[in-house]
Amino acid sequence: WDFLILFFCLPVVIFNEITKKRLLGDLSCRIVPFMEVSSLGVTTFSLCALGIDRFHAATSPQPSTRPIEQCQSIIAKLAVIWVGSMTLSVPEILLWQLAQDTSPVSGVVTEYCTMKPSSNLPESVYSLVLTYQNARMWWYFGCYFCLPILFTVSCQLVTRRIRGTEKKAECRGTKHSQCEGHLNCTIIGLTVIYGLCTTPENVCNIVVAYMSPDMSKQTLDLLNLINQFFLFFKCSVTPVLLLCLCRPLGQAFMDCCCCCCEGCGPDAASSEGSADSKLKTEMSSSIFFDKPRESPPPLLALGTPC
Repeated sequence: WDFLILFFCLPVVIFNEITKKRLLGDLSCRIVPFMEVSSLGVTTFSLCALGIDRFHAATSPQPSTRPIEQCQSIIAKLAVIWVGSMTLSVPEILLWQLAQDTSPVSGVVTEYCTMKPSSNLPESVYSLVLTYQNARMWWYFGCYFCLPILFTVSCQLVTRRIRGTEKKAECRGTKHSQCEGHLNCTIIGLTVIYGLCTTPENVCNIVVAYMSPDMSKQTLDLLNLINQFFLFFKCSVTPVLLLCLCRPLGQAFMDCCCCCCEGCGPDAASSEGSADSKLKTEMSSSIFFDKPRESPPPLLALGTPC
């Protein structure tokens, strides 16, 4: 979803700032806010899902032998996250519309998006959209800012407390505990980036809600532009941070890039390097689920048929 934001929303916003014309007209005024709010929802619910997984890993009776989750279960969770985020963002499609403004000095017609429900909507739908518009600021702040941060912080505190009690009875510095700590750092890093990039938008929303009559249209447009580029920055940094902190994912990405650029010619050096990287990948945990410890080879039966 971050790549969709960068490939679709970013060119539309840049084109509008340069030409003062809205690319794709009224359609982009509705689709761009919908995709941006959906991006916040996807990140929010993904962080909550990761926090739950880390909590389950900490409270599992035998975390080192926890089985890998089935692919169907992972796809179902991702579908719930994406469909739920898009469903909660549907009011954005009905809230925005294209407007035009003529400059009194130059006479140039400028197109911009305004937050105003269409009067052609049915009365029941219009009232719901209007209610969403009035509660939009606090919905943003509560669901897309407070929820992921509080959820991640609470899960991390519980996990650290459980790990602290276990370390008293177990030997410190084991491979499994190092992997768990690495995954926890990854989730904390993603949450910090998300919190830093969404804080300006929430602050601007609260300020604009109480001081909009005293602010000019140019100031409001500038604040909206700053908020959008903070979102674009978050969408750019999050995949890079995930590739750097999650070693198995980053190693798989580098292997795919090297395979596509140099070809997959087998030689001794490459086979040895791939074997080492495969061993490191198997020893590390994935970002979602823990790798099970390999079962020991079966014992040979004593005696022979002879």
